[in-house]
Amino acid sequence: MAPGEIKHRTIETNGIRMHLAEQGEGPLVVLCHGFPESWYSWRHQLPALAEAGFHAVAPDMRGYGQTDRPEAIDQYTLFHIVGDIVGLIDAIGERQAVVVGHDWGAPVAWHAALWRPDRFRGVIGLSVPFRPRGPARPTTVMPQNDHAIFYQLYFQQPGVAETEFERDPRLTLHSLLYWGSGDAPRGERRLGMVPKGGDFLGGRSVPSLPAWLTEADLDFYVAEFTRTGFRSGLNWYRNIDRNWELTAPFAGKTVDVPALYVAGDRDLVVSFPGMDQLIPNLTRFVPKLRQTIMLPGCGHWTQQERPTEVNTAIIDFLKSL
Repeated sequence: MAPGEIKHRTIETNGIRMHLAEQGEGPLVVLCHGFPESWYSWRHQLPALAEAGFHAVAPDMRGYGQTDRPEAIDQYTLFHIVGDIVGLIDAIGERQAVVVGHDWGAPVAWHAALWRPDRFRGVIGLSVPFRPRGPARPTTVMPQNDHAIFYQLYFQQPGVAETEFERDPRLTLHSLLYWGSGDAPRGERRLGMVPKGGDFLGGRSVPSLPAWLTEADLDFYVAEFTRTGFRSGLNWYRNIDRNWELTAPFAGKTVDVPALYVAGDRDLVVSFPGMDQLIPNLTRFVPKLRQTIMLPGCGHWTQQERPTEVNTAIIDFLKSL
């Protein structure tokens, strides 16, 4: 496969049909996107990795884009999704890969490395660090007050968030991509809280697109989510407590493959409760963490906002293995 072109195909993995975008030849690197995104989130990484001598593969994750979208909520646990990525490696005919994940893709990547170090020889997390299993059911400790609830609690009730998001997919995606980015004014970014009556988007006007996002980029995302809706992506959040129950046998286990963590210093995830303690002490849970890179002025959409720095960090890490 020539470094100069992105190819598309569909594979069978773990009982679903999964769409892949891929480029290059060499050691396998699997790129796992988050919410609300698609393989397209890695459009800057695919050619850079191919040019550096790697076979880069970016799937539409379970529930997204051209990949199957199972109906049942309980089909979106971390075990299902990690299983999809293991099956992807098998379908490609490889034995091992380095796995990279952003946003929700990061827990997938971290747990792939945690559970199957025989198949994943390295792991890179963007935005979301590895979080060890806590002592309490996650939704019981999420912030809420008399007026607002944490956005992940807002996402729990099927039908509520998707109704809001699907009313105007262009406005939704423009809002999420802008207000989650490092371009959003500091004082106007909420720490993930939603009014008790709903309205995640907050009725705020949306400024023009930031420099890292073109109209064509937004058009791509809008077309995908207009076709698929947001339900399947939101179903990942609806398994947070189920994931906690299912991962009990792995409590206290560390991620024991070489690792890299990259985030923006203006990423709202970095300012979530407990992150100020977790991120500086990540080597307790990821003993082979090679480096933590904080990108100044970068928001949540790490690899899209700062492709050059992210590509350099990923390629340097891959070549060090």
